[in-house]
Amino acid sequence: MKKVLVLFLVCFMCQYCLATPVRVTHIVDGDTFVGDIILADKTEVRSVKVRLRNVDTPELHGNCESEIKRAQYAKQRLGELIPTGSVIEIKNIKNDKYSGRIDANVYDSENRDIGSVLIKEKVGRSYSGGKRQSWCN
Repeated sequence: MKKVLVLFLVCFMCQYCLATPVRVTHIVDGDTFVGDIILADKTEVRSVKVRLRNVDTPELHGNCESEIKRAQYAKQRLGELIPTGSVIEIKNIKNDKYSGRIDANVYDSENRDIGSVLIKEKVGRSYSGGKRQSWCN
């Protein structure tokens, strides 16, 4: 309960912040990772699940073999862009539709928008909510 309350406060207060640092601890899939949010006083909110805003990647439990293979590559690529242990920044933080997860724009140490990189590389595609398009041919 305490973790949820702290996460709520971080999301509420930081949605207008310029940037919030996060140490990447685990890549979940091509558009989601887990990280420790580092607050201004150096306190860490551990194991926060973050979904990249405005991008959709294939699902690891996809509907066809080609989607699953693309999902595995998307997860690998996200891990290359924001490796475990790296400190990145999140901006525009909002609660996700799934409890315990937040949505945010994610930026690497070179200030690249990681969602935009995935879209440009055709690893993911632009997503603004609603029904997802199929990744199966």
